[in-house]
Amino acid sequence: MQQAAVETVEASLSARYIQMANAALETRRADRVLRALDIVLSALVLTMTSPALAVVGALVRLTSRGPALYRGRRVGRAGQLFTMLKFRTLRQDAETRLQPYLGTELSELTGAELTPIGRFLRETHLDEVPQLWNVLRGEMSIVGPRPIRPFFFERLCREIPQYWQRLVVVPGITGFAQLRVTRELSWREKLAHDLEYIADRSVRLYLSVVLTTVRRTLIPRPQAERVP
Repeated sequence: MQQAAVETVEASLSARYIQMANAALETRRADRVLRALDIVLSALVLTMTSPALAVVGALVRLTSRGPALYRGRRVGRAGQLFTMLKFRTLRQDAETRLQPYLGTELSELTGAELTPIGRFLRETHLDEVPQLWNVLRGEMSIVGPRPIRPFFFERLCREIPQYWQRLVVVPGITGFAQLRVTRELSWREKLAHDLEYIADRSVRLYLSVVLTTVRRTLIPRPQAERVP
């Protein structure tokens, strides 16, 4: 019964925001090139890292109870819901325990839920690599606003009426908000960076974000905070 209620809420959310976003959806010439870059880069990275990914998946299974992959529902372009993939870094059923929390409070509580190798996977961003499958399926891009859980997306849209405008592009693995801000900044400030990328998106900007992300992943900043 509970699962059926969740699915009904998600379907309602999707229908409402599809209707809102359709009026603002605008396909640009650059979007086709960006999609091609997504396919080429994600396929290349997955092919090159497949042996390492197999090892990481095995370590996750061996060091904690539960599946190697975390699967979470997220809001995508035009309100379409999809299942986002990550290597599991938290203890089994942690999302149920953490569901009511967001922002800095979520950051503080997450530490106690990390698996033995969860912190390492998060610090190296290896937990994010499975999302490249979402990119290949067209549910995500390498660059774009981070996907949000339906429950919190609904809440943020009530608090920030402009928040639904993120739906005009597919969500991304990395983006302006991830590179520029920390969890301490407000959701309005993060939204401003997301909307800036959406408005100015181009091949040059996409490549700039990708290269900056790679550089910061290989040479992490001291005391860096991860943004959800």
